[in-house]
Amino acid sequence: MKKIAVISGDLINSSQYEPKTLTSVLKVLKKEFKVIEKQYPEEKIYFSLFRGDSFQGVIENPQLALTIAFQIKTAVSSYTNVEDRPKNAIPSADVRISIGIGEAEYEKDSIVEGNGEAFQFSGRTLDGMKSEGTKMALTTANSEINEEFKVHLKFLDATTDRWSIASAEVVYYLINNLKEQDIAHKLDRSQAAINHRKKAAGWDEIKLLLERYSQIAKKHFI
Repeated sequence: MKKIAVISGDLINSSQYEPKTLTSVLKVLKKEFKVIEKQYPEEKIYFSLFRGDSFQGVIENPQLALTIAFQIKTAVSSYTNVEDRPKNAIPSADVRISIGIGEAEYEKDSIVEGNGEAFQFSGRTLDGMKSEGTKMALTTANSEINEEFKVHLKFLDATTDRWSIASAEVVYYLINNLKEQDIAHKLDRSQAAINHRKKAAGWDEIKLLLERYSQIAKKHFI
């Protein structure tokens, strides 16, 4: 049986959201799931919301898992609940995401009922993340990979915890392969301003991490 990636996630502190804010953030999530599925038409990728503020996804190509998880994070962190909210403000919403890689069985129309080690790794790790204060995690059957990415993702958390809405917004477009000039046009900002935001967000280092993950996943799980 081939290995797949399972993403389990939830909104952080969603019980403190105003009802209108929660509804809006869930709309952001649903929209992004559709965006991701369209971005990878040749891949088998399925997402589902459940329990009000939680979600799960199956990505049959594990090589894509961290990039997709990070895309979801940046989409949510880019959300603002006030039209005139300054972009240098901290994000209104954030997510916890646990990636599990391993063998699994599932039906695409009911992925939350899937079973196998990928689902177990993902779900059990997510359950422990709140008490650990972590926001992004990877669990596989390979302890060396787990330990390496435990360190990498701790640094990633430390980086993204310093983000503003503007940082998340720029990284969202960068992860979608837009060039600085295109982002500047979309956000009505100068290219110099976008470059500054990119550096402040730690994009070059994040990109290296995503590339490292892709290499490891290709070597061990494809």
